Amino acid sequence: MPDDARPATRRRYVRAVGPRLKRLLALVFGMFALLTVNGVYLGAVTAAEAATGATYQNYFYQLMFLGHLLLGFVMLPIVVVFGVAHIKAAHDRPNRTAVNVGYALFAATLVLLLSGVVLTRIEGLEAVTARDPQARSVAYWIHVVAPVVVGWLFVLHRLSGPKLHWSVGLRWAAVAGVFALGMLGLHSQDPKAWNVEGPASGEQYFFPSLSRTATGDFIPADTLVMDDYCLECHADVHARWANSVHRFGSFNNPAYLFSVRETRQVAFERDGDVQAARFCAGCHDPVPFFSGAFDDPDFDDVNHPTAAAGITCTVCHAITHINSPRGNADYTIEAPSHYPFARSENPLLAWTNRQLVKAKPAFHKKTFLKPLHKTEDFCGACHKVHLPPELNGYKWLRGQDHLDTYRLSGVSGHGVTSFYYPQQAEPNCNGCHMPLQASDDFGARDFDGSGALSVHDHLFPSANTAIPHLLDLPPEVIEAHRAFNDGVMRVDLFGIKEGGTIEGALHAPLGPVLPELQPGGRYLLETVIRTLKMGHVFTQGTSDSNEIWLDLVIRDGDRVIGRSGGRAPEGDVDPWSHFVNSYVVDREGHRIDRRNAQDIFVPLYSHQIPPGAGDVVHYAFEVPDDATGPLTVEAALRYRKFDTLYMRYFQGESFDGNEF
Repeated sequence: MPDDARPATRRRYVRAVGPRLKRLLALVFGMFALLTVNGVYLGAVTAAEAATGATYQNYFYQLMFLGHLLLGFVMLPIVVVFGVAHIKAAHDRPNRTAVNVGYALFAATLVLLLSGVVLTRIEGLEAVTARDPQARSVAYWIHVVAPVVVGWLFVLHRLSGPKLHWSVGLRWAAVAGVFALGMLGLHSQDPKAWNVEGPASGEQYFFPSLSRTATGDFIPADTLVMDDYCLECHADVHARWANSVHRFGSFNNPAYLFSVRETRQVAFERDGDVQAARFCAGCHDPVPFFSGAFDDPDFDDVNHPTAAAGITCTVCHAITHINSPRGNADYTIEAPSHYPFARSENPLLAWTNRQLVKAKPAFHKKTFLKPLHKTEDFCGACHKVHLPPELNGYKWLRGQDHLDTYRLSGVSGHGVTSFYYPQQAEPNCNGCHMPLQASDDFGARDFDGSGALSVHDHLFPSANTAIPHLLDLPPEVIEAHRAFNDGVMRVDLFGIKEGGTIEGALHAPLGPVLPELQPGGRYLLETVIRTLKMGHVFTQGTSDSNEIWLDLVIRDGDRVIGRSGGRAPEGDVDPWSHFVNSYVVDREGHRIDRRNAQDIFVPLYSHQIPPGAGDVVHYAFEVPDDATGPLTVEAALRYRKFDTLYMRYFQGESFDGNEF
């Protein structure tokens, strides 16, 4: 028979999914089924949070999210292997619809899995992960929508081939729905109780500080001291905080240590316990305070593990509610929830924890950065003070008050009595005391739309150059405080009055034409100290121990004919100088010179200057009969955080002069 007359050889049918691929496909189906149940649960929690504003994520949720990541990463290479093998076996099949839909299904599955990789932000793979918020948002919604597309394409793919068993998919959908609803029901029993005042039962541990814990009980110290954990992702923020006065706000601050020791001793001798000193601890000593160590009369304020903690990262960021605008630490704080393995010392588990934080940063951000942190009430919780009767054995007395003076200032945009108004009001304290600084920290973002990433400065620059000097902190810390105060105050030599009296004829303003003074004549120089860009009273904080004075010198040629504000070699200021502070006395009329708040009775005077206001200081002087002129006047406002007497108290034998 001729060759061309022979019957065609039938091609042997080979299944597109052979025995080995079938086992691999079963594994893919099984993992996809688990991810479906897991994903529906995670999505239900996310939807519930979006709908209610509450936070339902807990430790179980984080474990489920970890499982989601692990399943996704394990599934990725398996899907690739199966897809390539399946395409190799089926790419030339005559059922082109099934083949083409299969291509689309494989591509959609890869998009689903790879979008998860992009969202995870694995260390070492930053080039393929998304950091930009908009890019992450796009990747997230792709990851949310892709499962629906994959499911739809899978149905189309199977409808073009062997019979589809609908019952299996329906059963798994039911399992996923029941599991998600059931677990969500358990979550709803205990959502985060943020923006709620802690129970009154906590007063037994914390009063007369007004602070509360969310449970009314103590918080373990190690929960509040996790600064190294924060350092892992927020190096720039941590570096600035590490040199801040907040960091050195507790027993690691020599000036405060001296003061609080006396308060504790006085309270113990008077009351038999140190509970009155809790007034200080809610703001200054939160770690020993909330962990229960502070109440021990024998507390070792130098060597105890919590003594040098200061105001830690967690302390500020674990505050969940400002109970009132009264100050005196009237806030509620909780032991914050962490991702799994946050405290693990195992390198692999610690790495896993970091991946969880980076893959799911929303929970971390919501836990540690709440809307209240952006308000002036948050800062005012500690920067507004009153002295309770439990401390002074007398009556309620107002102490420092940054909060109310800020709200009444022109800087806040609410004051109507200021001489000075900024071009744009500052809606909270952070605008001045936490300026933006360039950073590539994990939490850095484009705050001002410039495209540059930045974080808020956690050095909290203000006016405390003493503590950085005493603790030998880097010189740039002192310079940051000095730079912050540039342009805050202004001294004007305003006018001259004849006869040296208030009623004398006024020559003002001094310039550009200057009055001619007569030898032997007596005059009154009017000097004005103004607050410019300050948002609260000057001087604030510890105004009884701040040392701010006007240093004024009058010369006839090179000869000094008058001086107010001179200093002795060790730094003591002429006591007849004009001081811009408060002079507070106790019941016997002795000055409060040791920061001994428990003895405060009444201010003898307060030379504090409101924001956007001024204070006139009068200097009487006589022109010598032999004056030849010209007369020159130099005035400068000098500032020290602590006066020389107080420096002598807390430095003791180490005192070698007051420079800062």
